Amino acid sequence: MTLTQLRYALTVANAKSMNEAAKQLFISQPSLSAAIRDLEEEIGIEVFRRSNKGAYLTPEGEEFIGYASQVVDQYKLIEAKYVDKETVKKKFGVSTQHYTFAVNAFVEMVRQFGMEEYEFAIRETKTYEVIEDVKNFKSEIGILYLNDFNQKILHKLFSEYGLEFHPILDCHIFVYMWKGHPLADKEELTLEELEDYPCLAFEQGNNNSFYFAEEVLSTYHYKQLIRANDRATLLNLMVGLNGYTLCSGIICEELNGSDYCAVRLRSDESMTIGYLSRKGVTISSLGKKYIEELSKYKDKALG
Repeated sequence: MTLTQLRYALTVANAKSMNEAAKQLFISQPSLSAAIRDLEEEIGIEVFRRSNKGAYLTPEGEEFIGYASQVVDQYKLIEAKYVDKETVKKKFGVSTQHYTFAVNAFVEMVRQFGMEEYEFAIRETKTYEVIEDVKNFKSEIGILYLNDFNQKILHKLFSEYGLEFHPILDCHIFVYMWKGHPLADKEELTLEELEDYPCLAFEQGNNNSFYFAEEVLSTYHYKQLIRANDRATLLNLMVGLNGYTLCSGIICEELNGSDYCAVRLRSDESMTIGYLSRKGVTISSLGKKYIEELSKYKDKALG
């Protein structure tokens, strides 16, 4: 297996066509097809499924391309730094469920990052997409929670995808609401007390299973339930409709402002928030710095 073969495979994956990829690489289509066929024979998997409509990645091929992309990117960095003597642009990506503190940790990491050129990405997204992003190398790290209800299913998925979960924060469950809510001054709340107010939850799209819910107690029968796609909308619904959501209780006033509060929920439930990474893949220095910033919230997790 050569670097050239990896580059060829990446070009075909992006072009979704042997003919188009051959044009981009300035080689003949038969030569490209032969190189890809030799690669597949060497690694023992079918990377592409060919048809008269193009060339498409197989499930095994998607995983292989993720690794190939990482190898080629690392080579480009070495080439730029030691051969071309260029300033290397650092790259880092994280995908996360909708946690303000995860965004704030990202902000702190960027503030402390010393280089002039970088390309970072943070994606607040659906649970399954957090997992997919790490699996497909779109993000180096994924942030989500596990509890007694979802951990068996999610750990099985992590194992199938070659991922590892690393715990960071253990949290009790809190009711997150705006300070003008009629129940905001309570020291503790029950779900029964909240029945007359809408529970707010994040939409999970096609993977709307209870196991992928971002909120604990997802199987509870809420009389009023509103789903939304983003954190800003949920905050607006809290104010406009006296809505609430269930969360870790970690509040970041730096980003969300001081108009919201967390009231402990009377429940034995708890949640463990941690990060996903690829099994066997070393975390980058930027990834380690981000995890370090995230770990600072251990002391802010309310008991």
